[in-house]
Amino acid sequence: MLFNSIDFVIFFIIVTSLYFIFPYRYKWFLLLAASCYFYMAFVPIYIFILGFTIVIDYFAGIFIEGSAGKRKKLYLICSLIANIGVLSIFKYYNFINENLSFLTLKFGYTNLLPTLKILLPIGLSFHTFQAMSYTIEVYRGNQKAERHFGIYSLYVMFYPQLVAGPIERPQNILFQFHKKIDFDYQKMVSGLTIILWGFFKKLVVADRLSTYVNPIFNNPEFHNGTSVVIASFFFAVQIYCDFSGYSDMAIGTARVMGFDLINNFNRPYFSKSIKEFWGRWHISLSTWFRDYLYIPLGGSRGTKFRRSLNLLIVFIISGIWHGANWTFILWGASHGCYRIIGLHTEKFRKKIIQIMHLQNNKLLYLIEILFTITLVTLTWIFFRANTVKDAFILFRNFNTFGENPFMGDGINSMAHCLTAIFILFLVEFKLEYLPDSFSLIGNKSRIIRWTTLISIIFLILILGVFNGGQFIYFQF
Repeated sequence: MLFNSIDFVIFFIIVTSLYFIFPYRYKWFLLLAASCYFYMAFVPIYIFILGFTIVIDYFAGIFIEGSAGKRKKLYLICSLIANIGVLSIFKYYNFINENLSFLTLKFGYTNLLPTLKILLPIGLSFHTFQAMSYTIEVYRGNQKAERHFGIYSLYVMFYPQLVAGPIERPQNILFQFHKKIDFDYQKMVSGLTIILWGFFKKLVVADRLSTYVNPIFNNPEFHNGTSVVIASFFFAVQIYCDFSGYSDMAIGTARVMGFDLINNFNRPYFSKSIKEFWGRWHISLSTWFRDYLYIPLGGSRGTKFRRSLNLLIVFIISGIWHGANWTFILWGASHGCYRIIGLHTEKFRKKIIQIMHLQNNKLLYLIEILFTITLVTLTWIFFRANTVKDAFILFRNFNTFGENPFMGDGINSMAHCLTAIFILFLVEFKLEYLPDSFSLIGNKSRIIRWTTLISIIFLILILGVFNGGQFIYFQF
């Protein structure tokens, strides 16, 4: 069930209405049943995969809390193996098998391992990481084991963020399922406003840009440098609006019911460095890798070489997390290299800025932002390309120039794309640099507030693309 569908709107209205009608002690059951129905709307049988890992982790948490020493670590390892094992079979088995077949063929052997004809359960990487964070936090003593099986199941399956995050920590969300939450008009209005803005990002910006991006990335050999440059920039905006649009809808949906989910994006394209970018982009995943992989590897401790190695490992694994394809591995490795170069040139860059007295220089600030956007956009080519070969064709075609063939509806389509980006930029710029200035949505005047909301709805209806399909991150 897609957020950008009539089915979901009906589902959301019914579930939210029932949530505030149901007695407090049955609310968890309603949300769990609704979450199961929501997930089964995709591929019903895969609910059993979630059920398997939920049972394993529920008991693992209890056993971890009640144990010590090697036995405590053993229970954690069993939990992690179960989660990573399921993820590996469904997401990585065929990828590993294909590469193994390629290697064995090179040496004159035949790979006898069969190819599995299975579909990747939607959002598997997200709820696997959320489940793993629970047992790790219980092991570390930061979270008490949840004794209520239904509440724990809801922690993993809470439908607003089930298939594409944010990846919640147990400390932030589990206790909220135990609280008695009454209807809050302000939270409802706030939540609906966030949902509406999420719809704008998805339907007006992301899906509109996809009509230009998809033909070029799916047929890279037929397009020149002009088209590739525009498509690359458009995809950078598309993936941001597609994913942050989903996050907005998830956060808004939860807020209407009184739940607070963590913020997953903080206007990342205003970052002055790759390091800052990853502090603003997909925050729940970035902090997950920081806390559960980067720091245990040694983090920033030790030599620069060791820190560089830790960064590269984390970013390569981040790439693998996104997909079983060499394109994602190259995407992750590229960002790892960016971070390593940034680490080794940090002192030099600061010294140059001091010598030239460029501290707080607005022009330098703008150059840093534009440079960061350029670096990020170049790596998005690996992320979006269907194959590594396609990615390098796109890079090669940067050197060719010619007339830009407008996609979609021609010049009108391009005008719609640029209009959508311009509106997005104005809003993001205002939130980033003028947060306390005149507000339209938060204005005290009802006339201004409602005029603004109606205008957004009007723009969605006029400029929105309503056949854009699922969200990009659903495949992960």
